[in-house]
Amino acid sequence: MKAVNKVASVTLLFWLMKITATTLGETLGDFISMTLNLGYTVGIFITLLFFGITLATQLKVKKYIPIIYWLVIVGTTILGTEISDFIDRTLKAGYLLGSLLLISGLLLTLFLWYKKYKDLEVYPIIDRNKEIYYWIAILFSNSLGTAFGDFLSDNLGLSYLIGACITGVIILIVVLLHYFTKINHAVLFWIAFVFTRPFGATFGDFLTKPISHGGLNLGTLNASLVSLALLLLMIVISHKKQNKEISLTP
Repeated sequence: MKAVNKVASVTLLFWLMKITATTLGETLGDFISMTLNLGYTVGIFITLLFFGITLATQLKVKKYIPIIYWLVIVGTTILGTEISDFIDRTLKAGYLLGSLLLISGLLLTLFLWYKKYKDLEVYPIIDRNKEIYYWIAILFSNSLGTAFGDFLSDNLGLSYLIGACITGVIILIVVLLHYFTKINHAVLFWIAFVFTRPFGATFGDFLTKPISHGGLNLGTLNASLVSLALLLLMIVISHKKQNKEISLTP
């Protein structure tokens, strides 16, 4: 049996779904740990279990299935939120040190990936071991994004909206570099992937935090439900797009 691609292609829809998933990860992670008052340790255990189940399913299937793939992405965003908050608030390491630890883990993963495969290409991915590197890098990048987003708001004192604008500008610069320079597109992908996480994280905080703190005060549950509905809608669109492509294939 011929091996086929296991991951999503990088399109505009991909980035819209990624940002929505990261916002959902931020709000749902805060809902579990803070709104439900379960704490970061219990939160990590719950989200780690969800991530483990969805990742095991993703690794087992033989082709790219949008609903499964994006459930794993959501799992990494929720777990990333819990890991970042655990480092800062339970271990008392702070967001700056947490960011440095997580970026070191991400760079090490990408280095080992490149050393083994001589590239950092994210599409298509067929090899199982390469897919494992892919998901480890995604988990580190989403954890890093949460820590960096909280560093902007908590350590630098920036409002959540300004934090989202700063990361949004960085993403725009990466897009311009993609279209107008010859910088390796795989490198630009990982830079964009990292910074879409703090964009989603700061936007999630903007939705949930009190108005007195610069937020919209929607609450973690309502913000999570809105983000989930948007993500599910885009997953349906992704499934229809994939089915159409398959039907057009000779």
